Amino acid sequence: MDRFKKLNLLSENMDAEEGESLETSLMNCPEKSTVENHPLVTYAKMSGGKTLPILKSMITSVCERNCKYCSFRSARDFQRATFTPDEMASTFLDLYQKNFAKGLFLSSGIAGGGVRMQEKIIDTAEILRTKKKFDGYLHMKIMPGAEYDQIKQLMKYADRVSINLEAPNPERLKSIAPLKNFGEELFSRLKWVDTIRKNHDPKQNWRKKWPSLTTQMVIGPSGENDVEILKASDYLIQNFHLARIYYMTFSPVLNTPLENFPPENPMRGHRLYQVSFLLRDYGFTFEDFAFDHRGRLDLEVDPKKFWAETNLKGNPIEINRASREELLRIPGIGPKRVEMIARYRKRMKIQSEDDLKLLGISIESVAQYILLNGKTPIHQMKFAF
Repeated sequence: MDRFKKLNLLSENMDAEEGESLETSLMNCPEKSTVENHPLVTYAKMSGGKTLPILKSMITSVCERNCKYCSFRSARDFQRATFTPDEMASTFLDLYQKNFAKGLFLSSGIAGGGVRMQEKIIDTAEILRTKKKFDGYLHMKIMPGAEYDQIKQLMKYADRVSINLEAPNPERLKSIAPLKNFGEELFSRLKWVDTIRKNHDPKQNWRKKWPSLTTQMVIGPSGENDVEILKASDYLIQNFHLARIYYMTFSPVLNTPLENFPPENPMRGHRLYQVSFLLRDYGFTFEDFAFDHRGRLDLEVDPKKFWAETNLKGNPIEINRASREELLRIPGIGPKRVEMIARYRKRMKIQSEDDLKLLGISIESVAQYILLNGKTPIHQMKFAF
């Protein structure tokens, strides 16, 4: 089979992997005369706000596991494909050299065990880094059951590594992926990454530093609630320092046991992302959020604004004296704005709406929750008028 036909087969269902994605686009292939479709490229948001076109692919779509939600499950009848590490590296580099993709997200089905497939992912990364001198972005998946030394080796080459928990706890995972072991195969590997980062010197690594770490959960089919998801997320963020947790809202796949299961509302995933960022970057804790009788977040209300309505509307914060932690609780103010406020306050007080505008802060977002020299901005505006 032509390698770009293989690539299409390996990439066409990779939307099941949320990692990195902002949006996806079918890009023209450099050998499009030999290809019926086009490889899937994802535009990933990188540090600093830049976006990078990334090829999302697999070493093989053959899989011996039978996860009920997965398009690659062993019992599903579809055409599969496999790359050798050399084929994967050279095919990606062809796309890289023609500016179609600038980074690689590489996963795999499990064929012959997680250890075997992990070795092939490592070999691909090693070829790209040491033989081909590729210095761009690599996100490499950790396979269920991978060995400690394999993970350490993979981390030498990657900018990011990840292993998907898929569910917040063993009971939920068993209902959708009965052949996966939550503790022994998945959770323990997240712990190993954190242990390696804490106890080993990264100076021999490609970047001279350890890669970031992420995981993914599938939202909807296991019947989990948001309390379960966010308790697990809070633990992972605080203890393993995850860069991000991806929440893949379930969408049914034909010819799987869950093909008639209703799709999950994408807004649920959006709210979970919002809360996870508040846990990671804003100093919020799990106890700060409200849930309904089902253990779900309110899909109609922004969780940060809901907290502010409950806690700040009748007790606004004096912006000229507020601590960093207090400022981060105000809707419309994030970590970058907090740093700007701190620098501004070293020179002068924030006294007016114009000062807020200069800092890029919307008066409509913050007016109910702050004081300027003891008065609300709304009162000051009315008085001036």
